[in-house]
Amino acid sequence: MLVEGLPPGGALARAATKSSWTSTDYQLAAVRDHLARMEVDFRNANRAENAAQQPHPEPVWRPGDPTPKQKAKAEKRELRKAREGYQQIVDMVLPT
Repeated sequence: MLVEGLPPGGALARAATKSSWTSTDYQLAAVRDHLARMEVDFRNANRAENAAQQPHPEPVWRPGDPTPKQKAKAEKRELRKAREGYQQIVDMVLPT
């Protein structure tokens, strides 16, 4: 077959995954995430005893991950579901 010899990061592979990122892009994002975590770990290990600990950074966005707008919508949806579930329980327990 002609497809067998194509590079894994080539145009056909990117079209099949619906992403413009190559394997190198994913590797660079992983390296950036690891370096950022190591920097925070180093700072936390060498901080003053009374200083607050720094939180770890968010990982770099990658194709397929939800955007911040999509995350906010999902959180609102989950809160609405939780409120509705709570209200159903209250309606079942309290007399009307």
